[in-house]
Amino acid sequence: MLILLDIDGVMVPANSWQKPDLLEDGFLAFSLKAVAALQRIIDATGAGIMLTTSHKSNYPISRWKDIFALRGIATVEVNSLSSNSLLISRKEEILAWYADQGTPPEHFVILDDDKGLNNLPAHIKSHLVLTSSSVGLTDELAATAITILQKNSGHY
Repeated sequence: MLILLDIDGVMVPANSWQKPDLLEDGFLAFSLKAVAALQRIIDATGAGIMLTTSHKSNYPISRWKDIFALRGIATVEVNSLSSNSLLISRKEEILAWYADQGTPPEHFVILDDDKGLNNLPAHIKSHLVLTSSSVGLTDELAATAITILQKNSGHY
């Protein structure tokens, strides 16, 4: 099981009137509600994280693991999509990831605030949990993500 995770607008609500806080590691503080929601998904499903965020290439995976740990997220596994050197859209990045899987993955969820993902093909869009960029990941959205991940897996 895999969580394709964006950061801005999911873990860090985008509020233009408020400067985002940085933690001692120099990266953005995550919303406490988003942290609890993400941890709920991980605890319920054992899903790993695949970073889709535009920040994904800023740090090696070992540093990302530290970033999550400092924010109170106990992750099973952290990876990231390839660097987006061609500056393609998030939709195109996800479509390329999906195509590269060989056997189509069943147990994944996309947590993102990019409304352009509404244009994904239906069989991939059915794995999308779209957040409000000003609110981020909520407990209600976490429940939806868990349902998506557990569909057809026998983990009800």
